[in-house]
Amino acid sequence: MKQNSDLKISISIIIITVLIFIGIVLFARSNSSGAGAQEPMEENFLASNEQFFDFGEISMAAGKVSHAFKIKNSNAETVTLAKIYTSCMCTIANLLKSGRNLGSFGMPGHGAVPKINVLFQPGEEADIEAIFDPAAHGPAGIGKIERSIYAESKLGTLLELRFAATVTP
Repeated sequence: MKQNSDLKISISIIIITVLIFIGIVLFARSNSSGAGAQEPMEENFLASNEQFFDFGEISMAAGKVSHAFKIKNSNAETVTLAKIYTSCMCTIANLLKSGRNLGSFGMPGHGAVPKINVLFQPGEEADIEAIFDPAAHGPAGIGKIERSIYAESKLGTLLELRFAATVTP
């Protein structure tokens, strides 16, 4: 009787071990890239020599200020600029490429952030114009500010362009 019970336990252990082994093999296969398949790699993206600009002291009463950040595809391959958005609704960004203004882009949650999917060939340049409205926050907006504009690739790579100012009445 005891031998029969020991035999059942041994067989159960063998079956469980085999099932675990099969599970590990199947899991490993489902996570492997397979022949010829590759995981998408993060692309090299657009770059800017100037990623920060300081407007210095600006007057709320004087109205909007703007600055153009030059961006460039320094890669050997074409890259895609999927979308542009800003960190605050007081800031709008324009993409100026090949003599055309490809739209005004704002803050997510305060209007749509459309996918623009603009291709940049190797060596191609454009400007991202930052337009800041110092009066957008009213009297509470006086003092030092920092804002960002984000240019995002189709794979989610970000180029952050930042600016600062000291807002006076």
